[in-house]
Amino acid sequence: MVNGKIHQQELHKKLWDMANELRGNMSANEFKDYILGIIFYRYLSEKIEQRANRLLENDNLSYEDAWGIEELRKPLTDRLIVERGYMIEPKYLFSTMIEEIKKGESGKFDVEYLLEAINSIQESTLGQDSQETFENLFDDMDLSSTKLGRTVKSRSKLMAKILVLVNEIPFNQDETEIDILGDAYEYLIGKFAANAGQKAGEFYTPQEVSTVLAKIVALDKDEIRDVYDPTCGSGSLLLRVNKEAKVGKFYGQELNSTTYNLARMNMLLHEVHHSRFDIQNADTIEEPQHMDMTFEAVVANPPYSSKWSSAKKFEQDERFSGYGKLAPKSRADYVFVQHMIHHLADNGTMAVVLPHGVLFRGGAEETIRKYLIKDKNYLDAVIGLPENLFYGTGIPTCILIYKKCRVEDDSVLFIDASKGFKKVGNKNVLRPENIEKIIDTYANRREIDKYSHNATLEEIEENDYNLNIPRYVDTFEPEPRVDIDKVTTRLKEIDREIAEIDEEIDGYLKELGL
Repeated sequence: MVNGKIHQQELHKKLWDMANELRGNMSANEFKDYILGIIFYRYLSEKIEQRANRLLENDNLSYEDAWGIEELRKPLTDRLIVERGYMIEPKYLFSTMIEEIKKGESGKFDVEYLLEAINSIQESTLGQDSQETFENLFDDMDLSSTKLGRTVKSRSKLMAKILVLVNEIPFNQDETEIDILGDAYEYLIGKFAANAGQKAGEFYTPQEVSTVLAKIVALDKDEIRDVYDPTCGSGSLLLRVNKEAKVGKFYGQELNSTTYNLARMNMLLHEVHHSRFDIQNADTIEEPQHMDMTFEAVVANPPYSSKWSSAKKFEQDERFSGYGKLAPKSRADYVFVQHMIHHLADNGTMAVVLPHGVLFRGGAEETIRKYLIKDKNYLDAVIGLPENLFYGTGIPTCILIYKKCRVEDDSVLFIDASKGFKKVGNKNVLRPENIEKIIDTYANRREIDKYSHNATLEEIEENDYNLNIPRYVDTFEPEPRVDIDKVTTRLKEIDREIAEIDEEIDGYLKELGL
């Protein structure tokens, strides 16, 4: 096994080298699209090349040789499209590009050749089951952009450098635990947060937080029929669930088209066959794409306190109609909760990260909160997380866990995990032991002094359905008792010491005749 830490450091060094090649040309948020696009192109290319060579092993032919034999070309193409969902001819392989770049002036590499190669991938899927998966996948990598250079020659020179740097990345996907695309994305966001802007941080949930959510929804399960994320970003949270239990199918929706492309790339890069995921690009609340479906696991880190229309039509929407009130226009936090509840199967678990305001705000949000606890008894646990875990916001957050299969007298577990973290640079990070304590406490419903408490539904009712964690978990640390006698004695000692020093100074002054 490759040492994960070393692999990660090598990956980061290469990303930084690539970033420096592009930094003067465009913003961090723009050039990460080129870097991730080329990483993905290399991945797709190598998978086709490896599979073709394996299929041709007994014939003693390389992929390039076989392509030159007309009667082999079609069956080979058909087989690769069935297995991989797409096709790349030998002349368009990443390795071929690298060979052409190494030839220098005599080579035929330029951005137009690279664009042909990229377009050929999508064209190979036309009319296939995989067509939707690959549609517009590389749209954010605009190879004709003047930001790469004013001429074809200057753009070609810059992209050649990027391809060479990507070629040097230790890309042993099968030998390492590192989520290469996800890790690259998280690293680039963290490194360029100032340039990329706050919004970039919304599309990637730090791996430690994803791990907590994944472990919760996969608790005591080896397999999960399906998992759904209504604000799936780069897809890393969906993939994290698959590390905890074998997921049958992945479902998601993402509003931002750039991030939607990244999510599909991330799925394919992690060997999720195109038939095993269904990720849609649309507004989850206004244009839900999976309305008639329920899922065994539902996870999300939705945008915090975002605005929504709160239009009258939603009063008749089956996701919101039973609650008595619509969530306020200025805060859509509970809109996402209600949407997720709608999609949660009766035997499922839902875990969502939200700002603390959802625990105690009044008005319509209080009405919705009360309905979910008193009328439905869906709330299973509330976990307070440390502040400053996420890119783009330093606010403390919480995880709400919902289940539809709770029994009537079940308690609601409150966990205050806000103090369990390690500071890394200017961010806080959950350590493995912090994650383990959260999961163990939740799994066993443990009562731990100043950390967790099983609150009865009566207790929550007494608190007017306010879920603010300090109401249930007392973390107050009393100030140490002050010993007045000891303090008085010490003050007298200090007075004596001052008098002695004054006397000594007077002696020196007399000797000096002052």
